[in-house]
Amino acid sequence: MKSCGSMLGLRGLRLPPAGILLLLPFLQPRVLPAAPAPHRASYKPVIVVHGLFDSSYSFRHLLEYINETHPGTVVTVLDLFDGRESLRPLWEQVQGFGEAVAPIMAKAPEGVHLICYSQGGLVCRALLSVMDEHNVDSFISLSSPQMGQYGDTDYLKWLFPTSMRSNLYRICYSPWGQEFSICNYWHDPHHDDLYLNASSFLALINGERDHPNATAWRKNFLRVGRLVLIGGPDDGVITPWQSSFFGFYDANETVLEMEEQPVYLRDSFGLKTLLARGAIVRCPMAGISHTAWHSNRTLYEACIEPWLS
Repeated sequence: MKSCGSMLGLRGLRLPPAGILLLLPFLQPRVLPAAPAPHRASYKPVIVVHGLFDSSYSFRHLLEYINETHPGTVVTVLDLFDGRESLRPLWEQVQGFGEAVAPIMAKAPEGVHLICYSQGGLVCRALLSVMDEHNVDSFISLSSPQMGQYGDTDYLKWLFPTSMRSNLYRICYSPWGQEFSICNYWHDPHHDDLYLNASSFLALINGERDHPNATAWRKNFLRVGRLVLIGGPDDGVITPWQSSFFGFYDANETVLEMEEQPVYLRDSFGLKTLLARGAIVRCPMAGISHTAWHSNRTLYEACIEPWLS
């Protein structure tokens, strides 16, 4: 322990006469003790998975918000399948992201949080299905087409300039089309039979098509502590926007909410069970466009921050 002299910067100076030393006990209370180190809560690590044509740079604002509200949180924005590489088949991306998140989970016995944006929300949901020992506390699905996409967007016009949504099934429901990530969750409500037979990704993780891993995947998915669904009517990309909440079109293009969807009624991958145990949080918010979900501070404080324990 340092002496009073060294604490006050007096080392090397000549000490005062003995008479003055007698006054030190009365002077000491004026020397403020060192403040105890503030207690810092230990927050679970956060893993962020980007969307179509994105990169880790897109999440710099989200990273700042987390650091401000939950200082000390270890946040990993996975820098995989950036830009055009995000068009790679989703099962390939699931494997790559899975290899990246496994060691992070292994070092976090208390669990981790997943924040997964747009297409990344489907990658993360598949990860929750195929990882036997995942320890995800909160899975935050940030404007993700969880029940699929059926809309003409700039992305589709760039990728398939001669096709509109009404005939895109001819491409997407072919073996060649399924090599593009967008087609892995293209969901044409007017060609449901083709979707069920051709979809190599969404129909499988939804449990809409029989496969030998269905029971195990459902069990794995139900390991999640909480499912937070975020989206809104002004998104401009996710079509219908209710897909972010597991709603989708019927054959008449009327939106059926999650509780009306066959996958929910059959509880094919665990949605009904999660809702019954109070583990689904829905956070709709108007006025936010698709590319602003991860940079809007109001959205972060209302829909993301409360679940980053």
